[in-house]
This record gives sequence, C-alpha cells and structure tokens, in this order.
Amino acid sequence: MENQRRWSDIIRLCEPAARSGALAPHLAHRYDVARIHCDIARRYGETSFRSRLGRLSEQDARRLHADLLARIASHYVDEPDFARLSNRGRLALDVAIDDPAFLASLPRAVNDTDRSAYRSQVADMAAQVRVASRQDAERFAAWLTHLAQVNLGIPPAATLMELAAAAMGGLDEYSAFLTSGQLDDLYSQIDGNFVGLGVELKEADDGLLVVHVIPGSPAQRSGVRPGDHLVGIAGRPIAGMGVDAAAQLLQGPEGSLVTLAVLRGPAPARAITVRREHVEVPSVEDPRIVDQAAGVGYLKITSFQKTTATELDRAMRRLDASGMRSLIVDLRGNPGGLLTAGVDAADLFLERGLVVATRGRSPEEDFNYSAGRPGTWRIPLVVLIDGESASASEIFAGAIRDHRRGTIVGQRSYGKGSVQGIFPLEIAGVGMRLTTAKFYSPNGHPYSRVGVEPDVQVQTTMRVDANVAAADLRGADTCLDTGVQIARRATQRPAAKPARGTASR
Repeated sequence: MENQRRWSDIIRLCEPAARSGALAPHLAHRYDVARIHCDIARRYGETSFRSRLGRLSEQDARRLHADLLARIASHYVDEPDFARLSNRGRLALDVAIDDPAFLASLPRAVNDTDRSAYRSQVADMAAQVRVASRQDAERFAAWLTHLAQVNLGIPPAATLMELAAAAMGGLDEYSAFLTSGQLDDLYSQIDGNFVGLGVELKEADDGLLVVHVIPGSPAQRSGVRPGDHLVGIAGRPIAGMGVDAAAQLLQGPEGSLVTLAVLRGPAPARAITVRREHVEVPSVEDPRIVDQAAGVGYLKITSFQKTTATELDRAMRRLDASGMRSLIVDLRGNPGGLLTAGVDAADLFLERGLVVATRGRSPEEDFNYSAGRPGTWRIPLVVLIDGESASASEIFAGAIRDHRRGTIVGQRSYGKGSVQGIFPLEIAGVGMRLTTAKFYSPNGHPYSRVGVEPDVQVQTTMRVDANVAAADLRGADTCLDTGVQIARRATQRPAAKPARGTASR
C-alpha cells in the first residue's frame, strides 16, 4: 500500500486498532505517516487554501503558528507535550518534501541532494535541542523554517502551516487543523444546511459511490439514486481522485449547474445535470408506525445539529397523531454532532436530572448539562445503537440508560467521549478543532474508549434490497425486530401517571 501511495487504505486498515489503543507499535509510525499524507492531499486539494497560502506573509504565518500553540496550551483537555508535537512537526515536514501535492506548490523543484542536506542539518539540530515548553516549540519551528527555506527553498509560510497542522493532528484523533473549506463544511453540518447537490459520497474504485441522497434535494429531483457511481464530474474522470478532491469539483455558487457521469448497474454511464441549490439537511428521518396494532413508532436520528430537538418533537407529534404508544429511536450509524443537541433531544424524554457532565483541564470546561424543560414525552422508549453510534449519540443513549428511561438495544457504541471546540484563527481563514473536555454519563461513567453498553445485545444482520445497489444497505433488521418486540411489550404495561405540566403521550 505504501509503494502504491494508498494512504487512505492504510488508514482504514489501521484505524480500528489505533482507536482502541491496540495498534502494534511497529505500525503506529507508518499509520501516522499515512495520516500526514492524507492531510496534505486534503489541504492542497483545496483551491482556496493554496490561494490564501500564496498570499500569506512569514510574519502572519508566525503569528498563526504561535496563536495555535497558545490555544493548545490554554484549552487542550490534557497537559500538552510540546516535545512530541514538535517532533511530529519535524516528521510532517520530512513527509511533505516527498509528497507530490506539497512539492507541486513550491516555487522550485526539490532534488535529492537538497533533501539530504536538509535532513542532515535537522538531525544535528534535533540532537542538540530540548523542547520543554510552548516557547521552545516556537523556537524549534523557527529553526525548521529557516533550514527548509535555505536548503529546499520552501516559503516560510508553507513550512509553518505544515507545522501547525502537524501539531493539531498529533494531539488526538479528534483534534484537527481546519482549512477555510473544512470550516465551512463543519458549520454547514452544525446548521444543517449548505449549498450543493444533496448527496453523501464515499470512495470507490471507479470514482465515488452515492451512499445517500437527501430527500427533496436537487440530486434526488435530477434522478441521482443511492448506489449510483459517479465516474466523472464536469467532463473530468474522477477514478482514484478521492472524496475531498472530487468534492472541490462538485462545489460552486448557488444556481450554477454541474454535469455528472453516472453509472447504474451494467448500463453505460449517462450524463445527469444537477443545479446547485440551498439544501436543508434533515437530522430526523423515516418517522413511521412499524406496528399499527401495538402503536410502535419508529424514527432515525442521523446526526445531532441545531434543529434536531425541534425536528424530533415535530416527528413525534405526527407519530402521536397516527396512534403511537411506544417509540423506537434509531441511532445506528449516527456519528454525533453538537453536544447541546444531544442534551436537548434527551431532555424531551427526561423530566429532570443530569444528562451529561463535561470535565476539562480548564475549569471553564467543567459543566453539568441537566434536563428540566417542559414538554417531556413519557411513552415507552427503545434506543437502537451500534459501533458507529458516537459522541452526541452516546450522550443521548447513556442518559436514557442511566435514568432507566428506556431500553438500549444493539451493540456497544463507538466510545468517543470527548468534546471539541471550534476556534477560527484570525489569519488565512483557517481554524482548529480542539479537544477541550471529556464527558461522563449521569452515573459518572466515562464514554471515551468505553462507549455505551446495550441492555440487550443484538448482533447485526444486514438485508440488501435486490433492486438497489449493495451500497444502500438496510438497517440491522434483527436489531430493529428486537426493538419492536420490546416496544410492543412495553405498550402492554400500564402507563405511568403523567407528571404535571408535561406533554405526556
């Protein structure tokens, strides 16, 4: 894989073991190198990043790097190891000077003699320098910047940007350096809207696989379906391009058109033209009554964004009008989102009490989030989770479990028990996603690398609709069937007496 520069494949192979702390030491370094290569490709595949970097002065780049290190020092959840972060910066620059995407951005070519001289001088310097503080890390970065400029002709701003990104990536798997494009994408996810086509994509051998099409989106109206393969965008083949680079081709101003080359089954590729529009992304999908006789309602929460609690309450009111007497909330595959959205969603089912507690190195990160708003739903509740239910999903499921408010069914959740703050930096339009705290269940259980253990363990069995490509996998039916059985039994028990002032159903 390394010889073929299949960096994303290496990450997919190693990530599960790295996430659980079980990655063999002799693979950890190579895994980190693959991560650095992917980060470089992502940054330099973004036109706006390259453009801003070309205009960035050395003085501003130094300020940006210093600001980033200062925020790590003041806000990171653990005491930062600046020696380790500096060494990762050294590694990242060493990787970058062999990476085609980075080299293509430089004003002059780099030859093997230049690389050898640079690496020799860096090794001599590193052997003599001890990094023990943020100020030491800034000096170390200045030395690396100087050596890279003298030996390789790399502009100081480019070196400092790589060192800043490496420091963020070296903290943990959730902290990250964010380009302006990544910041915009993140804010779109939080707000639940963006300008685009309305498709969820992942890499495929021939281009990109359409995993999901947002209902009512321009892509759906134009005939794009889950399971389609995009093999070309705007007349350009995209095989081997990767999601981030292809996403750049899909982006454009609202109202503009883009033509996709779409493969569906054995038929030749056909052209589909889609208009880029403002797309509202629902976080609550597929509300329906799955057992009319017992009044078992079902809905799926795909993510937690600003509108989730409102969408959830609205969907439950529609189900209530259809005869709902118990509810299944499906969190399988939900990667999380806003912490406060998870709290607000749980508050719809809890009358009072702690939902989640956050604890950080800075006292300002210590906070208890509690339920207590009026409008509590008292119906029997079943929550479905799996190994991809993470973050705010775990906050929701953990609160329901600890308060004994419902039954958790499925598989142990992902185990992402940390909070990230988003910090836009004033320079170059970039930002940082920084882990600032860890969160704990109402009973004080940590989620990090532990997750939520279900009350009823159910192994996943997948069903594929023969008329749809294998990408459009239906949910784990065994898990859902078990949830329906539990919800059905719950409706046969006497209902609890409603609390005063609640919207009890």
